[in-house]
Amino acid sequence: MNDQLIIYVLYALPMAVVIFFYVLRHRRRRKVHTEAWRESLESGLTEPASLHPVFDPNLCIGSGGCYKACPEQAIGVINGKGMLISPALCIGHGACAASCPVSAIKLVFGTETRGVDIPHLNPDFETNVPGIFIAGELGGMGLIRKAVEQGRQAMDSISKRGSAKTPHDVVIIGAGPAGISATLAAKHHGLRYVTIEQEDTFGGSTLHYPRGKVVMTEPMNLPIIGKIKVTEITKEELMDIWKDVVAKSGIQINFAERMEKIERQGDTFNVTTTRASYLARSVLLSIGRRGTPRKLDVPGEELEKVVYRLIDPEQYRGKHVLVVGGGDAALEAAVAISENSGSTVTLSYRGNAFNRVKTKNRQSLEKGSDAGRISVLLESNVREIRPASILIDQKGSAIDLPNDAVIVCAGGVLPTPLLKEIGIQIETRHGDA
Repeated sequence: MNDQLIIYVLYALPMAVVIFFYVLRHRRRRKVHTEAWRESLESGLTEPASLHPVFDPNLCIGSGGCYKACPEQAIGVINGKGMLISPALCIGHGACAASCPVSAIKLVFGTETRGVDIPHLNPDFETNVPGIFIAGELGGMGLIRKAVEQGRQAMDSISKRGSAKTPHDVVIIGAGPAGISATLAAKHHGLRYVTIEQEDTFGGSTLHYPRGKVVMTEPMNLPIIGKIKVTEITKEELMDIWKDVVAKSGIQINFAERMEKIERQGDTFNVTTTRASYLARSVLLSIGRRGTPRKLDVPGEELEKVVYRLIDPEQYRGKHVLVVGGGDAALEAAVAISENSGSTVTLSYRGNAFNRVKTKNRQSLEKGSDAGRISVLLESNVREIRPASILIDQKGSAIDLPNDAVIVCAGGVLPTPLLKEIGIQIETRHGDA
């Protein structure tokens, strides 16, 4: 009997220790995830910016694979079920859905309270207009790795249409991550292509980032070039990668050439730019939403001191600067400029809280505000921009401030008129896949 008891203890004790530490770790994890969700609620950070996961509680088994796969730590497990605990951190990575062993996660655009306008696309990235394709940010995918993959896949689809009788097989509009990848794929398939970019260099949305901004991405698989291993790099380092890719591949990009009109001519398209006209069988739109900045529509906005992106914080040293917006770009701009000696920075936002910003940016803003380097005006709107001052309305009170520069970081608008003119259908997603 004693021998049997000893055997039970020898077997049961290690199992009990394992169970003890498992339960302890599970409780600690739940506490951390619950605290993160509570902070999101208290801060009003409950709306994801774009593509994000939705969990089916009836299927979820709480395996934890999703939160381990999320590089932004936006996902957690509470009460045995996965959920988006830090929505503002989610950048539509998509690794969570792939990691779920029971397919309890689907990726969607928009929420019940905030719709997202997305062009209608089929699985081949072709719009409802045959021959017009969309890849990257315009289609709702701002993640660099995903945009690169979409550009390649869209061009793969275009290559299957065969060679056209037109002078060009495809016109690629935009030289961001999706456009560069598509151009590489076009050369790989031997297509007759023209790639145009309205800026004087490539990079897409990355070009609009401030100097030194850290860019989150993942290893990218580029046609012709192969796999490029990157994780966290600065804007300048990423731009150097694109320069190296273009130099090694020999692809041609027409810079400082803006698309003005796309006209359908039977089964072909005539793309008119600021330099020429191109007749092609297919068109790939790889333009970003930021290419059309959202404006304030107030008197004085045409003044030269008003810009829509921050390039170099140093140029605002010792100046009175107004930053308008409530997103990550606005907060990053305000913080970066405030670190210059002698600069006076005011951040104006129409909302009552910064609902969709990264925790790190919110903390940096609070630190700058507490130190007196940044003046934050919530629930405020710019009423007039003057040569040497700015008029702001805050809850009915007029505030007149000295001003040397205005940086509007209010995001970009979908080029809906252009898309509708071509005939492309726009869908407003409210939590739809």
